[in-house]
Amino acid sequence: MALLPLSLSSAPHSYKKGGVASGMNHVETNVYNVKRLLHVKGKRHVRAAEVEMSWDSFNVGDVFLLDLGKIIVQWNGPQSNKQERMKGMLLAKDIRDRERGGRAEIGVVEGDNEGVSPDLMKVLESELGERPQELQPAVSDEVVDQQQKSNILLYRVSDSGGKMQVTEEAQRPLVQEMLNHDDCYILDHGGLKIYVWKGKGATKMEKQTSMTKALEFMKMKGYPSSINLETVHDGAESAMFKQLFQKWTVQDQTVGLGKTHNVGKIAALTDASSPAKVSQEKFDAALLHAQPELAAQERMVDNGDGKVEVWRVENLELVPVDHRWHGFFYGGDCYLVLYTYEVNRKLQYILYIWQGRHATVDELAASAYQAVEVDQQLNGEPVQVRVSMGKEPRHFLAIFKGKLVIFEGGTSRKGGNEVEPPVRLFQIRGTDSSNTKAVEVPAFAACLNSNDVFLLRAQTEHYLWYGKASSGDEREMAKQLAAMICDGFQETVAEGQEPAEFWELLGGKSEYASGKRLQQEVPDHPPRLFECSNKTGRFTVIEITDFTQDDLSESDVMLLDTWDQVFLWIGHEANEVERREALTTAQEYLQTHPSGRDTDTPILIIKQGFEPPTFTGWFLAWDPRRWSVSESQTAKHKPSYCLKSGKLPH
Repeated sequence: MALLPLSLSSAPHSYKKGGVASGMNHVETNVYNVKRLLHVKGKRHVRAAEVEMSWDSFNVGDVFLLDLGKIIVQWNGPQSNKQERMKGMLLAKDIRDRERGGRAEIGVVEGDNEGVSPDLMKVLESELGERPQELQPAVSDEVVDQQQKSNILLYRVSDSGGKMQVTEEAQRPLVQEMLNHDDCYILDHGGLKIYVWKGKGATKMEKQTSMTKALEFMKMKGYPSSINLETVHDGAESAMFKQLFQKWTVQDQTVGLGKTHNVGKIAALTDASSPAKVSQEKFDAALLHAQPELAAQERMVDNGDGKVEVWRVENLELVPVDHRWHGFFYGGDCYLVLYTYEVNRKLQYILYIWQGRHATVDELAASAYQAVEVDQQLNGEPVQVRVSMGKEPRHFLAIFKGKLVIFEGGTSRKGGNEVEPPVRLFQIRGTDSSNTKAVEVPAFAACLNSNDVFLLRAQTEHYLWYGKASSGDEREMAKQLAAMICDGFQETVAEGQEPAEFWELLGGKSEYASGKRLQQEVPDHPPRLFECSNKTGRFTVIEITDFTQDDLSESDVMLLDTWDQVFLWIGHEANEVERREALTTAQEYLQTHPSGRDTDTPILIIKQGFEPPTFTGWFLAWDPRRWSVSESQTAKHKPSYCLKSGKLPH
């Protein structure tokens, strides 16, 4: 069964065999003559696929949608995860609203309590037959994810035969020699990401057509239009692209990326070509210190002095953004940013596709489609970079010259019905015009951080708050950016000298990140975050770069190394093996560190929802309300310090 990726940040698409309903295609609405069963599965990459209309297709670990046109029944497996249940409901609503004109009923059956939904069970059994006593067991989401990632296919785009054709070239494992410099290629990384490689000697028509063919390929495969699509130019391949090949050699480099099997993967993962082992294997903590090249490393092509053009996606079309509003990005919108610069008297292009966290599915689809249009207008020359909100690369910051402001939600389009919040709080980070940005955070005192500068914008008063550990350069850049946001004067306030009104606007005083370690101007050792999981049948540790709060997986244990202490963050759904192995790994991590770390470095154990400021302070734009708990519970979950302990608290 081919599984189709769904975006975890937006409502999913609905799927039919042979096609996909998307913002780029006409979808016939109000169609009631439908009978199909959809299977929703995954954790980080949730997917949906149409399966046989039978109880044999069910298992206890996933979510299933029975779509009968006028009624949609969602059956939640007893062992299904929250992401699957949420995406199943989003998919059901999307089908109802976009394919049935809002005229369809949605019902939910909990697989472990079917007795409370007798009418819905009658509907299921009338179509699928009598429900069997036992259903298929659950299949690990991580195993399926791993299998999906290992499914790598290479297709050639060529007009050498007189007609533009796309033909399958090879399957995993791939080697560099398969890429002909006179052609273009589409590389499908298991439906998780699509690469379009353009050879230096490819014809103009091949280069222009390759992106269109990639979109047609995605539609044929049933992939959602929000899938990550990246243009790769011959000779300027990204590390993420090169690591998909068994061996890659570049000029003046005798050994390529042959040993870097997975960029960002610190631990040795189970070979995806063989079944995952059930037994838990020993993990070598010393491997954490290898630090291979990570694909997320930014490349600064220049200092950002080129030409900048910005468009906002509005009604699925591109609307130019006035120059005075360049640098203002709203979480409810999508934008295209075309950067033009010159190298050896030849124009070069970078096309950034910035996608807001709260943008609609149609807007996400339209941004991808419009990017292809712009790419074709420029003869397929732009390097395309898809930018997720909050993950802006350094060059993106540089082209806005320290004037980048990211609003959590809302829209900048005319006629937007969003009400301006009476109080807004912005966290400002950066020391010069190439690395400064302001990010809106919840307007609570708990979001403050002594390491940074914050702008508190109210209807009548504006305060620029200087954390005691912020540097002079940070304060100067924040002052310039605040003047633009507030359109004029704002009162500067030093930490510890705040007026009463400052705290009143934030809902009262509360504890925030102000630890000693955070007050060092330049950290000697940058913080590193690792995900610890055994879901594939083997205990693995994966490093996450440029991390945010969104990267904390509720079903795993996360290790945050801030040098003078190590945090173990325990997700609600982490199992006992992960808890036990994670602590052992943290201890071995300290013992095997090449710089001779103090093995008595404190290991702090904290639980999801009870994070102290010394932990949250390492995350940009931390939202303290995401996992809210009562104050009475907080006292019971103070962080535990473990130096030699072998067990985690329950």
